[in-house]
Amino acid sequence: MKKYRVTVNGTAYEIELEELTGAAVAPAAASAPTPAPAPAAAPAGGEQVTSPMPGTILAVNVAVGDTVKRGQVLMILEAMKMENEIMCPCDGKIVSVNTSKGSSVESGTLLCVIQ
Repeated sequence: MKKYRVTVNGTAYEIELEELTGAAVAPAAASAPTPAPAPAAAPAGGEQVTSPMPGTILAVNVAVGDTVKRGQVLMILEAMKMENEIMCPCDGKIVSVNTSKGSSVESGTLLCVIQ
């Protein structure tokens, strides 16, 4: 064991390090990353509305069958302690809603489809 003094943000700490040598140290097995679930299939020909950033859906203001106008607020996404309005990119009809209130979403997650 070797003793060292380390200073972090002006505070001194005394630490001990043990040197491991030879075959006594086995490398930790790396776990395979879990594949992401496949995104839900969107109806053909529809305008897909995706999440611009990771966050939590606070409100879903539309349902399947609703007629929407460009600029209408479809959902509220909370990200980094801010509420972000997800706006409708075009006029049309909601053909699928692929998320719900309280859901966590990643960037690019399909939120809804407008046709």
